[in-house]
Amino acid sequence: MTTRQHHTAPLARLTLLPLLLVATGALAAEAQYGADPQLPEPQRGLLPNMGVPEQTPWDERKPEVPEGYTITAIATDLQVPRQTLVLPNGDILVAEGKGGGNAPKVRPKDFIAGLIQSQGTTAVKSGDRLTLLRDADGDGSYEQQTVFADGLNAPYGLALVGNDLYVANQDALVRFDYQPGQTAARGAPETLTPLPAQINHHWTKALTASPDGQYLYVGIGSNSNITERGMAAEVDRAEIWQIDTASGAHRTYASGLRNPTALTFQPGTDTLWTVVNERDELGPDLVPDYLTSVQEGGFYGWPYSYWGQHVDPRVRPQDPAKVASAIAPDYSLGSHRAPLGVAFSNPAVGGEFSDGVFVSEHGSWNRADPVGYKVVFIPFENGKPAGDPVDFVSGFLASDDTTRGRPVGVSVAPNGAVIIADDLTNAVWRVTRDASAAAEAPSDMGAGSSDRTSDDTAGETEKAPTPETEPAGSGSDTNNA
Repeated sequence: MTTRQHHTAPLARLTLLPLLLVATGALAAEAQYGADPQLPEPQRGLLPNMGVPEQTPWDERKPEVPEGYTITAIATDLQVPRQTLVLPNGDILVAEGKGGGNAPKVRPKDFIAGLIQSQGTTAVKSGDRLTLLRDADGDGSYEQQTVFADGLNAPYGLALVGNDLYVANQDALVRFDYQPGQTAARGAPETLTPLPAQINHHWTKALTASPDGQYLYVGIGSNSNITERGMAAEVDRAEIWQIDTASGAHRTYASGLRNPTALTFQPGTDTLWTVVNERDELGPDLVPDYLTSVQEGGFYGWPYSYWGQHVDPRVRPQDPAKVASAIAPDYSLGSHRAPLGVAFSNPAVGGEFSDGVFVSEHGSWNRADPVGYKVVFIPFENGKPAGDPVDFVSGFLASDDTTRGRPVGVSVAPNGAVIIADDLTNAVWRVTRDASAAAEAPSDMGAGSSDRTSDDTAGETEKAPTPETEPAGSGSDTNNA
């Protein structure tokens, strides 16, 4: 496969990093997984603990997957792939683009952080489009690749409800008419509702649909790390909106979520789950990013507190009443992993990966020793997270100074294929279980193996492709480095 290497001067990392380590102190990564993570005391210094590995080519290598699974690049040379959606006929839609860029630097450290972040982003121009991938003969090779729609504005979240295809641009939720098997949109999209887009410090707009297709849910990140632009800039921010598909009317479903970057419903339930990028500049081991179910009307702390009632003293004025109401998340992923994708598994994935969620960790700029840069699996028992995360796709991080890729969105197809967007390699990866491994454990393939996609398709049953069918970013901190 081909990759486009982003060549940047290594001077920034080599000259700034020693200063940052002296200023803040570098701590070894702590295991902070689960419902009760160990939280150290905050560390604050002249500059935050920063570092982003530069890109290095894959050459003949591939990401690493568990024994019994195979990973393949099914699309390369894309234009900043972010999120994916598996359609009912097995086609895959890819949202490509990067937004933001309008957030003014308000502190000297912002200029330094911007320089560090730029080392981990692709030089490829934003696609602002949807690309459709098709494996017409079902052999695992997606030989058809077409532009489904272009002229979009940093598209990110995707959802399908019946024949309505929804796309969350950075400034609006739009709708296309979708007919099964089509390879290109027929006309411009209709705007369902505008989305907050001023400043756009966190520009990504996550999206999923309720199981009954009546509502859409959009994740909207904060306009700052910790309100340094003032509370007026945070109106309608750090929230999950519930949007009526018929009227476009919206309301706040949950708040206090600093940057909810991916959303999904737990199959067979009405429970919404999200992954959230938490705040920066409290040290390399604060604050844990997290996976959580989302309570209607719930408040999750930002900006006043983190992980329940841990007060953030930087916020003025403080709000003890809001802190008292803050909900602690369900599951800590560890600090500065920058999760950008979440998808429930199904029995067809097989093995120990049959019951739980996949989370893609993009990797953050806010620690000198990089963590994340992989896709992990979190096992579930009785509908809740249970146990430490297990590496499912790794090998993106080549060393502390270099990385080959950065995973973003993750989707799970009913046939058990796991689809991963990589916005540094500009590729889409597909992980499948080997036939020999599946044959050794036929009990893994339960009746749920043909359920609908666990991501964002409501009211549809996805099928394997058949021969009859056709075929980052600037202006943000943690998740879009």
